[in-house]
Amino acid sequence: MNGALGGGLLLSIALNSASQGVMTQTDLAATSSGSFSLQSTAAFSNPGIAGSYVFDVSGGAVSNGAPVSAIGQAVTDGNGNVTGGVFDTNDGNSTRPSGPQTLAASTYAVDTTNNGTTFGRGTINLAGLSFVFYIVDGTHLKMLEEDTNAVTLGDALKQSGIPATTAAWNAGNFVFAIGGSSVLGTAGPVSRAGRFTTSGSGTLSTVVLDDNDDGTVRSTGTALSNTTYAIDATAGIAGSGRGTLTFTDPSLGTFSFVFYLVSQTQAVMQDTSNGIIGDGTMLAQASTISASSLAGNYVFNWSGVVRPSTGNVGFEEDFVGQYAQSSSASLSGAVDFVELGTTSNHPLFTNSAVSGSLSLVGNGNGSNNYQVTITTSGVSPNTFNFKAYVAAGNVVFLVGADSNQIIAGNASPQTQ
Repeated sequence: MNGALGGGLLLSIALNSASQGVMTQTDLAATSSGSFSLQSTAAFSNPGIAGSYVFDVSGGAVSNGAPVSAIGQAVTDGNGNVTGGVFDTNDGNSTRPSGPQTLAASTYAVDTTNNGTTFGRGTINLAGLSFVFYIVDGTHLKMLEEDTNAVTLGDALKQSGIPATTAAWNAGNFVFAIGGSSVLGTAGPVSRAGRFTTSGSGTLSTVVLDDNDDGTVRSTGTALSNTTYAIDATAGIAGSGRGTLTFTDPSLGTFSFVFYLVSQTQAVMQDTSNGIIGDGTMLAQASTISASSLAGNYVFNWSGVVRPSTGNVGFEEDFVGQYAQSSSASLSGAVDFVELGTTSNHPLFTNSAVSGSLSLVGNGNGSNNYQVTITTSGVSPNTFNFKAYVAAGNVVFLVGADSNQIIAGNASPQTQ
């Protein structure tokens, strides 16, 4: 993939279907990963973007690299105007999360001077920040900040069926995964995944969370307190899909989150726990999970940081691959990845063999054990341990359970 200004990218991809997939950079110039989707050109106009959208962007401040997260709702009118909304920021340069803020009126436009009508490119201003976006379709935008404040990127998703009160959010099981950074103590990368059940009246039950804080792996116990959630019904915020949830573990402290619902079964989340800057995704969970129901073909994408060690400076790692999962939950497939953190060289590993297993615990609704071994010719096999949470649609959220690596990722089914 070559740009008009020179240079280019070499990418390895894995397809979920004919219209979407995941990718990782393999040209050894840098390491990165992400996803791609087939565009719908019918939405390449200002009227193609109309309604309420949830956005989630994260990255780092330009001035000092401090982690930054912003999530919220933006309301567009189809005529190039952002007419309102609400948002939350969590910035490593601030002492605490912002809390809900009103999104001021602003503008957006599909770019007519740089082939925007051909490529779906456009620009939008949110909370005084400038973003470029690329349209997937009328329900999905890919966003990149392009000002001098921060380097952030993420997505905007169109809302549907959003509850205005706690009672209007259907009770159910949910799982979530979050990646980010700690800004307290030694400070370092953090990945978290968990699950909970909502009551329909503001209380949580069957709450479980696994956490990897710069190599310290922890899990919540059973004696949790203050397990509550709420859909924000404050004037000016009600109907935005904004909500909060919290729970306290006697050993690990209080965990708190803000979320914005995309629908009754999907949301973006921001971690507002003390000293944590992170964000991620929440999805509904099926009531029945079994090894046989999970059998099939999957693609996976992991991203994280290897802690410094002999021969390794400590660096980001990204993996993309595919595997088949049997009815007995054994895994077999292949992966591509690079090791830019090594001090001797920066090798690229392609088509390395993957083997492993997903071991469901109990009914599979909580924290499960997931292990993958990567075998490459001439290199000792490397085993990765994860805690796995299964969402509806057999999407699997993963949080690394090894002390030498802090990884977050997912595996999702392949379809014809």
